[in-house]
Amino acid sequence: MSREISGAHSSAKAKGDNGADGFEPKRILVIGGTQFIGRLLVNDLLRAGHEVHILHRKSRHSLGKRVHNLVADRNNAASVRKAVGATRFDVVFDNAYDWEHGTTGPQVEATAQIFDGKVSRYVFMSSVAAYGDGLNHHEGDALAQDDHPMAYARNKAMSERALFRMHQRSGFPIVTFRPPFVYGPGNPFYREAFFWDRFRAGRPVILPSEGHRLMQFVYVKDLVELAIKAMDLRNAVGHAFNTANPRPITQHELVLDLATVAGVKEPQIVSIPREWIHRAGGQVMGERLYFGVYYDLPAITQIVTKAQRMLSFKPTDFLVGLKTSYRAYLKKRGFPRPDVSFEDELLNRFSRVHAPRSA
Repeated sequence: MSREISGAHSSAKAKGDNGADGFEPKRILVIGGTQFIGRLLVNDLLRAGHEVHILHRKSRHSLGKRVHNLVADRNNAASVRKAVGATRFDVVFDNAYDWEHGTTGPQVEATAQIFDGKVSRYVFMSSVAAYGDGLNHHEGDALAQDDHPMAYARNKAMSERALFRMHQRSGFPIVTFRPPFVYGPGNPFYREAFFWDRFRAGRPVILPSEGHRLMQFVYVKDLVELAIKAMDLRNAVGHAFNTANPRPITQHELVLDLATVAGVKEPQIVSIPREWIHRAGGQVMGERLYFGVYYDLPAITQIVTKAQRMLSFKPTDFLVGLKTSYRAYLKKRGFPRPDVSFEDELLNRFSRVHAPRSA
């Protein structure tokens, strides 16, 4: 049985922002609360009346005076322990991944051990990448092996295995989520905006091969709502949850949906063989981008019936979420002017190769 630790701070039962009697605010630590998922999570927790602390590398943040700041490198458990000090938390949300150096299983476990026996919930943001590859994954499927060629996949898988071992040994109150591509307002990755920039400039969009690769998405607000819900549901402890729109879509369908919400009725789409793009130097991340950041990866899809059953998960319709995201994009153009030189190079080469020849 999982151990439930009583609230660490001395606040008496209070009345939350929703006016509900009996609401008891929690002291909450968000590891990595300044970006996309974490930022929305922090704001929703504050709105609900909780006391929120964030832990990140910088001495300042832009989340407002109500948010307490702890400075540490999440990959260094000693610095995390020093930053936390004697403060006791009811809940920890671990959202941070070091994209430059990676965040390994042992590093995640070392941080989690700081809170073992001291929190009522530890919510870890994993990824569908933890499965390594394959379609239609259920939560009980095997995760990626320790020698998986993609660092992100093996790190997430190793982290989850370590956290669930802690649960088995001590009842550590872990809950993990495995989202696929997360979209929504404020996305720091150049993904939705990649296509909208090109549509608005009247440019063609390059489609890798025929665009048949499957992709699966989750709206950032849905993911945050589930994470907050997991704070209080005792039956969630010790479980992993797939979190996505139930139906995967193809890359071609994605482009058409992105065009629809931007009011582009007939988007220019040029299909170029993926192998041809890669031989020309195309990258899924970097300066020679051709289809949004990490948007052209081998498909990994999941079944979400467990989250629907246990967490009453009701995903936002994809087009509805995209429309909200597009309105936010129009208000704040968060990315530099795109460099389309590599795309032009691809398009020019492709047009020369496939230009009709005279008789």
